[in-house]
Amino acid sequence: MTLAHPAPHGSTGPSPKDRALALRARLEALGERYDAAPVFPIDSVRTLVDAGLHRVFAPVAAGGDGFVDARAQALALYDVLRVIGRADLSLGRLYEGHVNALKLFDWYGRADQIAWLSSVLEQGALFGVWATEPAPGVQLRPTGGGLDLVGAKSFATGAGGLAYALMTAQPEEGPRRLVVVPADRADRADLSGWRVRGMRATGSGRYDVTGFPVQTRDLLGAPGDYDRDPRFTAGAWRFCAVQLGGVEGLLTEMRAALSDGARADPLQRARFAEAVVATRTAGLWVREAAVRAAVDDPDAPDFARLTRGVVERAALDVMEHAARAVGTRSAFDGQRIDKIIRDLSLYLRQAGPDYARDQAAIAWLERDVWGREDALW
Repeated sequence: MTLAHPAPHGSTGPSPKDRALALRARLEALGERYDAAPVFPIDSVRTLVDAGLHRVFAPVAAGGDGFVDARAQALALYDVLRVIGRADLSLGRLYEGHVNALKLFDWYGRADQIAWLSSVLEQGALFGVWATEPAPGVQLRPTGGGLDLVGAKSFATGAGGLAYALMTAQPEEGPRRLVVVPADRADRADLSGWRVRGMRATGSGRYDVTGFPVQTRDLLGAPGDYDRDPRFTAGAWRFCAVQLGGVEGLLTEMRAALSDGARADPLQRARFAEAVVATRTAGLWVREAAVRAAVDDPDAPDFARLTRGVVERAALDVMEHAARAVGTRSAFDGQRIDKIIRDLSLYLRQAGPDYARDQAAIAWLERDVWGREDALW
């Protein structure tokens, strides 16, 4: 694989957003191909790698771009996630998992682990983060020579295609830990159950890690670091940004599909206006959630919980508006509107949306902020 090495952000080179925008047409075309014949989207991944986007948000010591501060980095990531999500939601999901892993390395990686990360990124490696598992879960157990793993992960995005994954494992005592494992073992991946209408190319299947040896260098951070708030909950803004990109793409396709007759119809124009408002509203929420997470705002977790619901509602509304405005054509194979709607329909099913909203509501009811004039802002 030939790797490009663009200039760091803040130099005379293109910004991360501009790099992503330059790839969008190709990623859209590849997304259609991988939707029709779903396998791991290696050409899409190579396109990101060749543009250096797999490394932009890595720790600086691992070759990542230098940003002015955490807020600037979050806003750059917000833009890139939206652009990639707009091009192909399956690829956006894979990329979001990768940058999630890079953040975990940045927060918890030792110097030797950052050096290793730099070397594998140089080779074009993409990472995933896997936490979902069937009972009894993945166990981290002592052996005569150290530690090994027993169990499997389910809904492991990119199983058998990604280079590595950070996955949670439960030791005999104490909170679960993060372990780095190879994720490219096709013989360990079972994708037979991933028979879905949307997000096909994510290959979110079962991955068996039984017998994998674990060395000290494979353990990232301390016990419980993965679940540590505010980072864990506040980080939900990243997958919301990918979903937002899909909504933006759907709005764009809806606009392009409206005939001259439809544009002359005040009911259709009202429908389009409502879709614009829903999309823009979701964008404002996700952007603020990104900034709050970056600056360690104590309200960031609850803001992210509410943001999930805002994006879901916006997506459902725009999906309905697009289907009503475009009509039967919106459900035809090969139509981009159909692909985006199918992908969003599945991607929106992130775990526990009602619970997340309820926890946010409890926090806003109990928190002593209502005496301030700017309590809502």
